Amino acid sequence: MNIACYIRNSNVYDQVKNALVRVGYLPTQFDSETTLLRTLKRKTFEFVIIDLSSAESEDSIFSWLSLRSGDPIPTLILSSGRSADMVAHALDNGADDFLQRPFEAVELVARVNAVMRRCAPKNNRRVIEYAGFQLQRDAAKFSYLGSPISLTPREFSMAWLFFSSPGVYISRETLGSVIWSTDSEIAGRTIEQHVYKLRKKLQIDNRNIVIIRTAYSQGYRLDPVDAGQDQTIPPPSYREA
Repeated sequence: MNIACYIRNSNVYDQVKNALVRVGYLPTQFDSETTLLRTLKRKTFEFVIIDLSSAESEDSIFSWLSLRSGDPIPTLILSSGRSADMVAHALDNGADDFLQRPFEAVELVARVNAVMRRCAPKNNRRVIEYAGFQLQRDAAKFSYLGSPISLTPREFSMAWLFFSSPGVYISRETLGSVIWSTDSEIAGRTIEQHVYKLRKKLQIDNRNIVIIRTAYSQGYRLDPVDAGQDQTIPPPSYREA
């Protein structure tokens, strides 16, 4: 998916780029409002991310959002500040979501995916395919090369998070709040137990195709097992089935 990024701050853009590239998205940086708006008229982008601190004029950005006609490109607003009025102003003027900086890479990717799902045709099933594994969101089915793998509902939710963002660390706080609706301290042992069980279920014929790594200061991340220099695993594909 091609994503236009109006982000002038190089550090912020690098954070956004790294998060998007890891899941197979293709970001393009724009350092001026004029260049962004002109390019959108002649080149197709599936998504737009705008950092408000980059805007030469917030009014012109919001005017563009509110005046779009026949070109409803999903748009996510980033900002270092956040207030109820600011969020309401962005959403009322046509933005599809608002994310405050700093952010976790997994949350950025999740919000992009969530906006794309809202904008997608209704009654479609969401599917992720990666390294031979397939996850069907609405049916809660998980398989490897067509062979089903039984997961509990929480194991499936955890697998969906990991396979949505391979190579990106997901913190215990995120896992706790998304899956258990609680903080990492309360759910700590439960999270570890579920990660352990999911690791076991990801083994195919007693070998690892992918592995969930642990960094105690950062959380967990899903990585492909090194299959040699001549063999690489493509990024996950997302589709509606």
